[in-house]
Amino acid sequence: MTQTNSTYEELSCQELVELVTDYLEGALPSELHQRFERHIEHCSGCQAYLAQMRATIRVTGELTAESLSPEAERTLLDAFRGWRQTGG
Repeated sequence: MTQTNSTYEELSCQELVELVTDYLEGALPSELHQRFERHIEHCSGCQAYLAQMRATIRVTGELTAESLSPEAERTLLDAFRGWRQTGG
Protein backbone atom coordinates (compact mmCIF):
# COMPACT_ATOMS: atom_id res chain seq x y z
CA MET A 1 0.00 0.00 0.00
CA THR A 2 1.54 3.32 -1.07
CA GLN A 3 0.79 6.36 1.05
CA THR A 4 0.60 9.77 -0.60
CA ASN A 5 1.09 11.70 2.62
CA SER A 6 4.69 13.00 2.71
CA THR A 7 5.03 11.75 6.29
CA TYR A 8 4.94 8.19 4.94
CA GLU A 9 7.00 8.62 1.79
CA GLU A 10 10.13 6.54 1.79
CA LEU A 11 13.43 8.35 1.77
CA SER A 12 15.77 7.01 -0.92
CA CYS A 13 19.37 6.10 -0.18
CA GLN A 14 20.52 9.02 -2.35
CA GLU A 15 18.34 11.44 -0.38
CA LEU A 16 19.75 10.07 2.87
CA VAL A 17 23.32 10.66 1.66
CA GLU A 18 22.42 14.25 0.78
CA LEU A 19 20.85 14.83 4.21
CA VAL A 20 23.37 13.05 6.45
CA THR A 21 25.26 16.20 7.48
CA ASP A 22 22.09 18.00 8.52
CA TYR A 23 20.96 14.87 10.36
CA LEU A 24 24.23 14.61 12.30
CA GLU A 25 24.08 18.33 13.13
CA GLY A 26 20.47 18.04 14.33
CA ALA A 27 19.34 20.46 11.63
CA LEU A 28 16.62 18.39 9.92
CA PRO A 29 12.99 19.43 10.32
CA SER A 30 11.05 16.96 12.47
CA GLU A 31 9.19 15.21 9.61
CA LEU A 32 12.39 14.75 7.59
CA HIS A 33 14.27 13.57 10.67
CA GLN A 34 11.61 10.90 11.23
CA ARG A 35 11.78 9.78 7.58
CA PHE A 36 15.60 9.60 7.87
CA GLU A 37 15.40 7.44 10.98
CA ARG A 38 12.74 5.15 9.46
CA HIS A 39 15.03 4.60 6.48
CA ILE A 40 18.11 3.69 8.52
CA GLU A 41 16.04 1.28 10.64
CA HIS A 42 15.60 -0.92 7.56
CA CYS A 43 18.61 -0.20 5.30
CA SER A 44 21.84 -1.89 6.32
CA GLY A 45 23.80 -0.02 3.63
CA CYS A 46 22.74 3.35 4.99
CA GLN A 47 23.34 2.17 8.56
CA ALA A 48 26.93 1.42 7.53
CA TYR A 49 27.24 4.76 5.73
CA LEU A 50 25.99 6.64 8.79
CA ALA A 51 28.43 4.75 11.03
CA GLN A 52 31.29 5.59 8.63
CA MET A 53 30.34 9.28 8.66
CA ARG A 54 30.26 9.31 12.47
CA ALA A 55 33.66 7.58 12.62
CA THR A 56 35.10 10.02 10.07
CA ILE A 57 33.89 13.00 12.09
CA ARG A 58 35.31 11.52 15.28
CA VAL A 59 38.71 10.75 13.73
CA THR A 60 39.07 14.04 11.86
CA GLY A 61 38.25 15.88 15.06
CA GLU A 62 41.36 14.30 16.52
CA LEU A 63 43.70 15.47 13.75
CA THR A 64 46.05 18.34 14.40
CA ALA A 65 48.21 20.22 11.93
CA GLU A 66 51.26 18.95 13.82
CA SER A 67 50.21 15.32 13.35
CA LEU A 68 50.22 15.59 9.53
CA SER A 69 53.31 15.03 7.48
CA PRO A 70 54.05 17.82 4.98
CA GLU A 71 53.12 15.42 2.17
CA ALA A 72 49.75 14.55 3.76
CA GLU A 73 49.02 18.24 4.31
CA ARG A 74 49.76 19.03 0.62
CA THR A 75 47.58 16.12 -0.52
CA LEU A 76 44.66 17.29 1.61
CA LEU A 77 45.02 20.92 0.53
CA ASP A 78 45.13 19.87 -3.14
CA ALA A 79 42.00 17.75 -2.66
CA PHE A 80 40.11 20.62 -1.03
CA ARG A 81 41.22 23.06 -3.72
CA GLY A 82 40.02 20.63 -6.39
CA TRP A 83 36.73 20.20 -4.58
CA ARG A 84 36.16 23.96 -4.41
CA GLN A 85 37.00 24.39 -8.10
CA THR A 86 34.43 21.78 -9.13
CA GLY A 87 31.75 23.43 -7.00
CA GLY A 88 31.83 20.62 -4.42
